[in-house]
Amino acid sequence: MRLTLALGAALSAALPLTLPIAAPAHAAVDASDPAKFIDTLADEGFAVLRTGDQATARAKFRTMLSQHFAVDAIGDRLIRRWSPTITAEQRAAYKAAFPNFIIGTYADRLFEYAKADLKVVRTMPSATGADVVTQVTKTGSAPITTIWSVQKDGAAYKVNNLKVAGVNLAISQAADFDSIVQRKGFDALVAMMKSRS
Repeated sequence: MRLTLALGAALSAALPLTLPIAAPAHAAVDASDPAKFIDTLADEGFAVLRTGDQATARAKFRTMLSQHFAVDAIGDRLIRRWSPTITAEQRAAYKAAFPNFIIGTYADRLFEYAKADLKVVRTMPSATGADVVTQVTKTGSAPITTIWSVQKDGAAYKVNNLKVAGVNLAISQAADFDSIVQRKGFDALVAMMKSRS
């Protein structure tokens, strides 16, 4: 639920699919500074959600995920504990499954936040870039603080972590993955991810 909010309420994630994209016209993501990056990224995500078209949203979210999130770095961080023990084939299968797992797990749930609003509160420098503090508000719910960790990637920024209501999503997701690997093995983790795509 918290990861759902983070990926959706703050922006709505995604990668390139072969479906046509018919999202409404809107300004491009502005990577001139971290605050504008998150603000315009959220605007783009909400614009897609508000079309109500789930197929289009999934396709657009895939594009957004690949362009604006550090997918490989995030994925690697989630299995850091297991990296020394897995084979090259297992690593490749995991990397192939990871983006589809994100979309399959969260994309359709994001429509719950189609009418939410995101406001940038402040930006704080960090060791690897900046943390952008935002508040997500939805009618009938208390505001939720979300912190986007972003890092410079060439001339642009990429999201490399989210914290929602004090919960570090990378740590939370890594714990879920660890639990599966400990009980059933790494191949079971990849199979679970594929089942959600």
